[in-house]
Amino acid sequence: MNPFPVILSAPSGVGKTTIARRVLERRADVGYSVSCTTRVPRDGEVDGRDYQFVAHDTFLAARDAGEFAEWAEVHGNCYGTLRSEVRRVLDAGQHVLMDIDVQGARQFHAAFPETVLIFVLPPSGEVLKSRLSSRKSESRERLLVRLRNARAELGEVGRYHYVVVNDDLERAVDQVSAIIDAEGLRHDRVHEVEAQVEALIAQLEQEIHVYSQGD
Repeated sequence: MNPFPVILSAPSGVGKTTIARRVLERRADVGYSVSCTTRVPRDGEVDGRDYQFVAHDTFLAARDAGEFAEWAEVHGNCYGTLRSEVRRVLDAGQHVLMDIDVQGARQFHAAFPETVLIFVLPPSGEVLKSRLSSRKSESRERLLVRLRNARAELGEVGRYHYVVVNDDLERAVDQVSAIIDAEGLRHDRVHEVEAQVEALIAQLEQEIHVYSQGD
């Protein structure tokens, strides 16, 4: 198997993180790259499992050294995906599955061109608004920011290889899993295919030669 990265992107509230978690639970050939962040751990979070929690200066030094496949600053905290962490999972023979926003996905794809990009859509705008509004912690102003961000993110769909509509969670998980299977069979990902084809052609030519002798 020739493993490759898979990125799920979607507006907030669509369910990309839940889909990613379900796929990871289902498939032993899929692993997760643990991101770095400068924010402090929340209750229950474990360093090295949920995030790699690092000092701000440490993060900036890694950024300046080009160690991140993608990074961003959100509300004063930095988040990023280390190239070495991605390669660790790939070298273990697993596909790397992550949920990253559209800006991060663009950076990541530039660093790892073999990445498969999947955009997850809500069934409708009403459903997305309902999901965001159900978060009781959201103020009116914060909800407006999320809706505007969602509108901007939807404009990036054309950059993605696949689109999955999350109108049914299990079906969405099945579709993401099927995409991984299909991509794994692509000609340019199966390195042994050329040798296999050449061997088959040689065998056929030998058979053709044998049968031709009887003409």
